[in-house]
Amino acid sequence: MSRPDSSATPASRASNADSLIDYPCQFPIKVMGHRADGFVEAITAIVLRFDPAFNPASVELRDSSTGKYRGITLTIMATSRHQLDDLYRALSGHPMVKVVL
Repeated sequence: MSRPDSSATPASRASNADSLIDYPCQFPIKVMGHRADGFVEAITAIVLRFDPAFNPASVELRDSSTGKYRGITLTIMATSRHQLDDLYRALSGHPMVKVVL
């Protein structure tokens, strides 16, 4: 059982209480896009804005069978649903990203 996040606002604590995820926790995010120079670095920079303790060395890469696309798995420390929602929006809005799971 995790301790309540003392920095969370009452609204975020209520939102977290409604969640199936027990915050804080390690949370994997998969991002897919064209295999292009700077893709991994751009995605890592976005993730670091939402989880400053994220370790870029932990990024897992997987290229498609044709080599046209690259999948990136980034495991962050998720602290709230609000954080995850904002991160998903930022990643989805990046022009190099095709899919975020």
